[in-house]
Amino acid sequence: MGPLSLAHHDAPTPLTSLLGHLTPRDRRLFEEFGRGPTAPLPYLLVHEAFEHWAAATPHTVAAEHLGVTITYGELDRRADRLAARLVREGVRPGDRVGLFLRRSIPMLVGLLATLKAGAAYVPQDVRLAPATQLRQVIRATGARVILTRATDADRIPRPDGQVLIALDEATDESWADAPALSRSSPTRAVRPDDGCYVLFTSGTTGAPNGVTVTHRNVCNILLTEPGRLGIGPGQRVAQILNIAFDMAAWEILGCLTGGGTLLIRGKDITETVRRADVVIATPTVLSGIDPASCPRVRTVAVAGEPCPRPLADLWARAGAVFYNCCGPTETTIVNTMRRHTPDAALLTIGRPTPNNTVYVLDERQRPVPIGASGEMWAGGDCVSAGYLGNPALNAERYAPDPFLGGGRLMFRTRDLGRWTPGGELEHLGRTDDQVKIRGFRVEPDAVSAVLESLPGCARAVTLKRDARSLVSFVCPQEVDPAAARDAVAAVLPYYCVPDAVLPLAALPETDRGKVDKGALLRLTEEVAR
Repeated sequence: MGPLSLAHHDAPTPLTSLLGHLTPRDRRLFEEFGRGPTAPLPYLLVHEAFEHWAAATPHTVAAEHLGVTITYGELDRRADRLAARLVREGVRPGDRVGLFLRRSIPMLVGLLATLKAGAAYVPQDVRLAPATQLRQVIRATGARVILTRATDADRIPRPDGQVLIALDEATDESWADAPALSRSSPTRAVRPDDGCYVLFTSGTTGAPNGVTVTHRNVCNILLTEPGRLGIGPGQRVAQILNIAFDMAAWEILGCLTGGGTLLIRGKDITETVRRADVVIATPTVLSGIDPASCPRVRTVAVAGEPCPRPLADLWARAGAVFYNCCGPTETTIVNTMRRHTPDAALLTIGRPTPNNTVYVLDERQRPVPIGASGEMWAGGDCVSAGYLGNPALNAERYAPDPFLGGGRLMFRTRDLGRWTPGGELEHLGRTDDQVKIRGFRVEPDAVSAVLESLPGCARAVTLKRDARSLVSFVCPQEVDPAAARDAVAAVLPYYCVPDAVLPLAALPETDRGKVDKGALLRLTEEVAR
């Protein structure tokens, strides 16, 4: 899918009318704070960045899983052979190929082969995704070829007679003499604005939608610092997240485009993290790991949900370079990052990453004064190619970028934020998370942030229980509910004080490693009974 069409959008508003209400100082800072640095990219295609390392370090271990390893050279050869098979099956640039399997080395072969054939890969963990979801993904993407493993083939629906290729059979010795893909085998050259992968949003705010993310999008975050995370030869990167989650692309592609070694986990997340130098995780997943048991870890990046300050301080004090990051799937993994230190006044989400922009705007898409809260819109090379087959949603969430111009688009993140005096973004929750309690608009994340400042409280989540009350969940179980309520009452209005604070040993997780708010609401109903 190419860049979104502007045909359904109104003409961009002139800059003078957008900026005229700001003071000269705020106009200057809007430009200074909101624009990330300009950085060149060494490659514009993800697989070409990988192929550089396959040629330069062919004997370096690219990945290991359950005691089995594969070198960069062998991974490249296997991917070339499978890519040739995909081309023979009719896969063309611009197509989409299902990658329906579990974490494994064949998963990497299938991913790279898809990219080499010019298509975008569509990852789904067959252990977790029900058949109805897989069928929806197949139909939404129009995938005609699906890559899997022989042991999982019977889990996969084939509504339109899709070709199923078992990777564990396609990459054994029987394929050793199969013809490899030449660099010119695709029917046309792969372009930077072709799809790299299609991910389906988790659906927490509505029906899941497929998002097309391009090679240019991905190279921009993975091949520039800080998104590159310093990954290079000799660095071991943990692969612990669900492959259908965009942060797994950071783990996998970030490692293989940087020349590192990917540690694909088995059942034990902590065992994998102990052996890694670089860890990418949600705060929920990271909170289950003791940094004292992971002295090798030198870099940690979290995103996907708000990070509690105590968790960031804990890992930063343990000696890791700790990045707090933010960005939805539609802005390519993350589009803001901040290296956090325990002496920082605030835990922020930092500044725009290279070649990207962030605008804090009001409901009329005008910049708000520096320090005022507004909705964050993202611009630049992070902006993805849009939703599959959903022009109405594309028109709602993507708009012409009047600040960059040139036909560029910006994306409405629905994240609330404000600029600090030092030019960093403070995350203030989401517009779709705001609730009304007793007629007052309340941001539950603000309540949780107060609770997490309480000594001994590691995590907190606050939810609307009914029209008049909030309920908060805190962990560990030793947190005193009365002291927690008092802490909120001391700094927030009365309508923000939760009626109940429920201590838990741990917060439930979704299959993507985020807090399972649905499970918490069900727990509230059980307690009420």
